[in-house]
Amino acid sequence: MGLGSSHGNGLFFRTLSEKQAEEIHLASCQILEDTGMVIHHEEAVELLRQAGAQVENGNRVYFPSFLVKQALQSAPSRVTLYDRNGEAALHLEGTNVYFGTGSDTLNYLDPFTLERRSWRQEDVANAIRICDKLPNIDFVMSMGLLSDVDPLMINREQYAIMVQNTEKPQVVIAEDGDTLRDIIEMAACAVGGKERLRQKPLFMIYTEPTSPLQHPKESVDKLLIAAENGVPANFACGGVAGASVPTTVAGALVQANAEALSGLIIHQLKAPGAPFIYGYGNSPLDMRSMQAVYGTPEAVLFQGGAVDLAHYYQLPSWGYAGCSNSKVCDEQAIVESTMFTLMGALQGCNIMHDVFYMEFGITGSLELLVISNEVIGRTRRLLKGIDTDKESLGVEAIKRVGPGGNFLGDEHTVKHFRGNWMSDLSDFNNYENWTVNGSKTMVERARDRIKLILDTHQPKSVSEDVKEQIAEVLRKAREKLGVKA
Repeated sequence: MGLGSSHGNGLFFRTLSEKQAEEIHLASCQILEDTGMVIHHEEAVELLRQAGAQVENGNRVYFPSFLVKQALQSAPSRVTLYDRNGEAALHLEGTNVYFGTGSDTLNYLDPFTLERRSWRQEDVANAIRICDKLPNIDFVMSMGLLSDVDPLMINREQYAIMVQNTEKPQVVIAEDGDTLRDIIEMAACAVGGKERLRQKPLFMIYTEPTSPLQHPKESVDKLLIAAENGVPANFACGGVAGASVPTTVAGALVQANAEALSGLIIHQLKAPGAPFIYGYGNSPLDMRSMQAVYGTPEAVLFQGGAVDLAHYYQLPSWGYAGCSNSKVCDEQAIVESTMFTLMGALQGCNIMHDVFYMEFGITGSLELLVISNEVIGRTRRLLKGIDTDKESLGVEAIKRVGPGGNFLGDEHTVKHFRGNWMSDLSDFNNYENWTVNGSKTMVERARDRIKLILDTHQPKSVSEDVKEQIAEVLRKAREKLGVKA
């Protein structure tokens, strides 16, 4: 475990040695062979049976190791997500890192009234608009559960809001296969058809097994639909260490890895070569509060182990950043969210979600989102490392200035100082000037930024024709579900 050199000049942090990664892999294969998984999906069970897996009692499946090897060989080592215009945006490979929000928080911390309340459609639209403006938020998720639409339509309505309020790529959730099919339809409307969506995917689907060692029908449905439509998929357990996965970091990795690999096998049997993003989450159970928590050292180590396994398998990796257990955007929120963000980047996690999560993922904070945008900017500068080319070494400038001189007016300073990272949120004034400017805390300045973005930024929307097509997809879904508009 420790720091090393990345592909460029920057750093990365390795949690597992190559030997440890192999030990976890072999232990996971043992679980797959000896304990197996319960899979509540007839098609998936039959795919596995025909491929050589042993099946007992109709849905208890034991996976021979050759199926693991076969799936790892057929899954692509890189996945690209595109923006709404068809431009490559996220290159999920190697140690590239990207950041985005989370999905489906129950509560919204209103930055203007400061109340903790349910999300409404307008709130999600505003939150996506803010994400569209923030330069270090690379993709969006749905952010909040809508309280002002029928529960059966929430995921569809969320996606309609997302795709019309930002051009950035998305990570989506869907309650079932029919919902995912409607989301695919809306995305196809936005980009110019299903074939174009397959060639240049606008979103990836996040779906989960149920720990320990079970695959629900709905989760597998989405996995198979994604595979056959070329939609990048992540099959990630959300383990709770000490409850649904072992309490030790290594044990949690063994089980979560087995669950992810079993999902990968099913996915690749359905469509060999379909895009798959490897990774999963784990929140240690705090035995005092009986609450699954974010951002502890064990959670960060777990993520590092998962990322190292992704590198071991040569698969794109999935993880977490910018999230906290705090109930308000305070010092605890910044400490926890920053630790996850910085370490996830140093670990080389390709795509990190949940930026803006508070209260264990129950509540969302736009102030934390804006502050995290700054933290990500700082982190990205660190990842670039130090240039040591002739110009950066500055030998000629040092000679010019000489003993007792001053670099302030030297041409080397004029040429290069703008290359240093600069904040547009942190305060670097002295105390007197900070007081003159209102003595505002960072959270207060974040609220000012939220208001400025909402007052001045209007994302590029889709055409009126596309809006009508999306509305028609929603109308047909409501009709099918017997839901009123």
